[in-house]
Amino acid sequence: MHCTEDTLWRDIPGNYTDPNTPRVLANVRKLVNNGNYSEATVLADKDLSGDSSSGYQLLGDLILDFDDHSSEHIEQSYHRELDLDTATVTVNYSIGDVKFTRQHFASYPDQVIVTKISSSKPGSLSFTASLVSKMDHHSYTNGKNQIIMEGSCIGYPKGIQFSLVLNLQIIGENGMIQNLEGKKLRVENADSAVILLTASSSFDGPLIKPSDSKKNPTSEALSRINSMDTISYSALYDRHLSDYQKLFHRVSLQLSKNSKTDEKISTAERVKSFQTDQDPSLVELLFQYGRYLLISSSRPGTQPANLQGIWNKDIYPPWSCAPHLNINLQMNYWLSLSCNLQELQEPLFDYLSILAINGKKTANVNYKATGWVAHQVSDIWAKTSPDSGQAVWALWPMGGAWLSTHLWEHYTYTMDKNFLEHKAYPLLEGAASFLLDWWIKGKNGFLQTNPSTSPEHMFTAPDGKPASVSYSSTMDVAITKEVFAIVVSAAEELGRTEDDLVRNVVKAQAKLPPYRIARDGSLMEWAQDFEDPDPHHRHVSHLFGIFPGNSITLNENPDLCKAANYSLHKRGEDGPGWSTVWKAALWAHLGSSEHAYQMVKHLFNLVDPDREGSFEGGVYSNLFAAHPPFQIDANFGFSAAIAEMLVQSTVKDLYLLPALPRDKWANGCVKGLRARGGMTVNICWTNGDLHAVGLWSNGPKSVKRLNYRGRAMVAKILPGTVYTFDRQLKCVNTESLL
Repeated sequence: MHCTEDTLWRDIPGNYTDPNTPRVLANVRKLVNNGNYSEATVLADKDLSGDSSSGYQLLGDLILDFDDHSSEHIEQSYHRELDLDTATVTVNYSIGDVKFTRQHFASYPDQVIVTKISSSKPGSLSFTASLVSKMDHHSYTNGKNQIIMEGSCIGYPKGIQFSLVLNLQIIGENGMIQNLEGKKLRVENADSAVILLTASSSFDGPLIKPSDSKKNPTSEALSRINSMDTISYSALYDRHLSDYQKLFHRVSLQLSKNSKTDEKISTAERVKSFQTDQDPSLVELLFQYGRYLLISSSRPGTQPANLQGIWNKDIYPPWSCAPHLNINLQMNYWLSLSCNLQELQEPLFDYLSILAINGKKTANVNYKATGWVAHQVSDIWAKTSPDSGQAVWALWPMGGAWLSTHLWEHYTYTMDKNFLEHKAYPLLEGAASFLLDWWIKGKNGFLQTNPSTSPEHMFTAPDGKPASVSYSSTMDVAITKEVFAIVVSAAEELGRTEDDLVRNVVKAQAKLPPYRIARDGSLMEWAQDFEDPDPHHRHVSHLFGIFPGNSITLNENPDLCKAANYSLHKRGEDGPGWSTVWKAALWAHLGSSEHAYQMVKHLFNLVDPDREGSFEGGVYSNLFAAHPPFQIDANFGFSAAIAEMLVQSTVKDLYLLPALPRDKWANGCVKGLRARGGMTVNICWTNGDLHAVGLWSNGPKSVKRLNYRGRAMVAKILPGTVYTFDRQLKCVNTESLL
């Protein structure tokens, strides 16, 4: 069993500044202004990239050696399942006439992984337990029933230290525990056993070197696990269940009257058959799976969910398992608000606070700018400088600005003005301040970003050569429009519209270049209508303004939406899992239930991990989403996309079933989704048509306009009251939440 601890990363805090950047930047800007985009790209590739990020590490493995429990003995009876309702894994199998059961759960309140192994016949349980790691480590027994593994991550002069502690208890009249080799524990003739695992590290924050840390991971882990000596397995389980279900049970989703629940059908077989049976219950399952994964990986006090999350299985994971800020980290948290898990954003916001500290230095030294900046990839040390490698991915200083929009979104969903004033607004000010300096005087009276890239996507320059560096890419424009609009709205909420920063933002808004439509009718991705050598590229960055942004809408920008529609058609359906679910959300905001559903369907492609190189997108047999390889962003993004198909909102408007595939999910109900303005929404529909809506608010008194298939109705919403509306949007009942 793999064991991870989310603070185990290589290396130490770095210097995220480069005093040579301003000189190179000036030369790159000259080349861009002269239209020499391929030369600008060559220079940027050479001199504007930085160092690689740190990498996430696998702590180690719990090895349980059952003498005769080999695959040939148990294959016919083996059954493994994850119960999303309880966040518990259960494994059953038989050896002869003895049935063995293993139950696993990870408890957030007690910070422990718990495994219970039991046998149906007294005295039938025997196994050997040990701890191993691919990192530098040593293991030893502690007393009669504990194993301690200590080790360190790679780092100079000293990396992060870690400790993993195992505690073993057995039940059975004739059971015994033996010490083997001073580092293993042998269980003989027990009825059942309970294993507790807890880990700790010397990580003491992104700004502190491991060599300066005063933390003792072994002492912390032992203290935690010894505090559970008097807590029974059932009590641990009850605490885990109470903590988990208060989050998980907030939202329910049913997309069919008769969902399939045949436990004899494996998940892999259900994925294989989806292209033909299109089982709605599998959509329900994957939707809730995303919520389960975020609940399990992002809580107050943890690190933010990274590229593979805490389910990383490698010492050198793909792309270092690092937070990528040009879509992946953001997508990890898209579901947190709409799917009623708003407090799970806390690790992200704590992380932003540290990015702002390091990013202020990067902005000042590299770009002679105020505020703070972050680029395309980061790590636990809050790296804010460009990544190593080519400019097409590394030279992208918009990561911090994009992340800052999540702060405002949190406010619009929660209406927590204290959060807006004390946490969100200072970070938004810093992001906007950098953008004001980064946008410089350009052509035709407009401001411009120079240099500018569209994440990871090359174009063909007018000289016929490949290039990535130009000016004012559409994504730069879209993110900046979003941040500037947010700052103005936040200032209005806080009574700060006369601040110099806000005044400067308003002036800059009028000078931002507009969105442009290309000759072929698509939304332009760059400031010029460059030739696109890869029209099916995985990124759809130029469509940010539709989703997750809000600057292009069907009501206000029909021509731009038509162009975006064609852009999505050009991109096609193929792409990594995260690209698939982003396209689903985009189609939902363009009002196309057919295309949104087609992207949902497209994700249900079973990936063979032994030959994953021949796949693009899809899911594995355990429903982990594939790039491939495994990336968790699409799992989170899928849940968000389903929510966007069922409910969309602004602070003033609520759009009901905006992209419901009525022929696929003709009857259904969703309860507990969240909407902007502090709203919680229940919706039921029959025969593809709205049946009833329940709506209540935890925010201030407000006016909400309900929209459904061309009909609109304005409702006054008082906090603490549940309002029920019929299919005609007529309020038919009110009742108190108390």
